[in-house]
Amino acid sequence: GPQELALLERSLGLQEGNKYGVQGERKIPVLQTSNGPGLIGLVTIAAYLVKQAKKEQLLGSTAEEKAVVQQWLEYRVTQVDGCSGKEDTRIILKDLNMYLEDKVYLAGNNFTLADVLMYYGLHPIIADLTVQEKEKYLNVSRWFNHIQHYPGVRQHLSNVIFIKNRLYTNAH
Repeated sequence: GPQELALLERSLGLQEGNKYGVQGERKIPVLQTSNGPGLIGLVTIAAYLVKQAKKEQLLGSTAEEKAVVQQWLEYRVTQVDGCSGKEDTRIILKDLNMYLEDKVYLAGNNFTLADVLMYYGLHPIIADLTVQEKEKYLNVSRWFNHIQHYPGVRQHLSNVIFIKNRLYTNAH
């Protein structure tokens, strides 16, 4: 929620002047803008921050890429944030692992807002995985490790350790 948006602000190089609140039981983030009604929802506010920072390429550069970014942002809010318990987590990691099999980033070859928000959303989950689980979800581990080393993304979040030799060599 609000903590993530503050992280995103910093990673975008924006001056931190925004005031965030939360709304309702589900603690949906709200941004009070100076002129007019507040903005509601993680995805809406995140997209607004990206535009404020003039980094629209993070929302995708082609129509297809924009749609894929949007799809993952929705997935983040509906699936990851709604995730309760081991079984949900396992399904998310399994889906993501298959999807990332032939991709560097969630929207293909370019780093986008989808990578940032999925990274923030998955951080507590991935940080909790055992070594065996990280190896089981190799593509997720590879992607996550790549994003956490992307300039400006991780900030004060803990660095999740992956066993290098297994992740990057062709395990026979």
